[in-house]
Amino acid sequence: MATFAPAVKREASAPTRTAVLASADLSFRQRVKETLTGLHWKIREAEGGAEAMAHLDAMPAEIVILDSWLPDLEVQEFIGEFERLYPYVDLVTVDGANTTKTSRSPRRNEILYALRRSQDADGAIWNSAPVIGWSEEAAKITAEESVEAVARVASENHVTVTGTKEVKSLDASCRLPEFIGNHPAMLEVSRRIRLVAQRTTPVLVQGPTGTGKELVARALHRLSARSSRPFVALNCAAIPEALLEAELFGHTRGAFTGAVQGRIGRIEAAQGGTLFLDEIGEMPLQLQAKLLRFVECGELQRVGDNEPVRVDVRIVAATHRSLAKLAAEGTFRADLYYRLAVFLIRTPDLSSHKEDLPSLIQHFLAAMAETSPAKAMTAEAIKKLEAYRWPGNVRELEHVLERAWILAESRPEIQAYEIEFGEDAGDF
Repeated sequence: MATFAPAVKREASAPTRTAVLASADLSFRQRVKETLTGLHWKIREAEGGAEAMAHLDAMPAEIVILDSWLPDLEVQEFIGEFERLYPYVDLVTVDGANTTKTSRSPRRNEILYALRRSQDADGAIWNSAPVIGWSEEAAKITAEESVEAVARVASENHVTVTGTKEVKSLDASCRLPEFIGNHPAMLEVSRRIRLVAQRTTPVLVQGPTGTGKELVARALHRLSARSSRPFVALNCAAIPEALLEAELFGHTRGAFTGAVQGRIGRIEAAQGGTLFLDEIGEMPLQLQAKLLRFVECGELQRVGDNEPVRVDVRIVAATHRSLAKLAAEGTFRADLYYRLAVFLIRTPDLSSHKEDLPSLIQHFLAAMAETSPAKAMTAEAIKKLEAYRWPGNVRELEHVLERAWILAESRPEIQAYEIEFGEDAGDF
């Protein structure tokens, strides 16, 4: 008598879909990737916002999974740029918020399921994740429930949640000696330098003029494994466009009028060390293309030479402008921006951390006292400094104090009338 095996019900195989996962947390990315791979997702990982954008530029994706903190971009800044450039790609953040109109679709529910399964065990809002598969019976979890749960856990752990970013207190012990003051914005600069200094990751330093962007670059070099090698700085706005290429890449003898002998450029001069490109936003578009090739493959060509030269340098770029906006306007190459802004450090303007003004004043006065008799400041002089808005930031403060020091002549105290700002200097 013939026997028949019972029929086995098989689910139709699910199509493979692509997601970009942007998070600085490697273990978190691995857990999300493991869960979603089992649900027929192909995951492309990104450590930050710029790398995520580069993935989307290189290959389309159905959805982006965004962590609540990015090392290089503010989350809201990333979301704004993402929605402008990729309006047809869904976005889901780790707290359950999203920009997709089909907020209860199986696709989004699978992402939320993976997030629930992938959070640390102490994240109470993600415990007891349901078991789901590729079907219409996906788990039902709404954005509202997730946001409420995030708020509850944040309250229990004394964490302030603003939008999607967590604001945590920083210990003053993380402050580097190059930076004066204990305002959270300045401590965050030191924290980020410590995080990335030992890596070869390109860094973009962004902030107003006079806020110490070169100090950040030098601190990155000092704390890196390249500290024994050269630190080479080039201000892209200070050199005429016609000479900038030769200054950066070097040139051969006779490459142009006046080139009586060949010389290496700033990139080669920094071999094994750090190259600091200040005011990178002022670099001409044509030269940006050549720099992009070097960033991508580590090879350059001197002006007038056809032979490539391999150079190993770590690039730190700086700008007082928003490269993201320049890229959107077409005045800065977007592909170069994404490669330079792998890790972003923002230097705050002085008006945003005036609490550090007394410490900064003391620091500069002590430095000047090393070469001449020490001077103090009257209470009225300090009040005048505190009332000023400081458009030139810390650099302007240093110059104002030096001017007052000179005007005080041999007197041991600097008076309020000896404090002069900008156009006021030299008035009679």
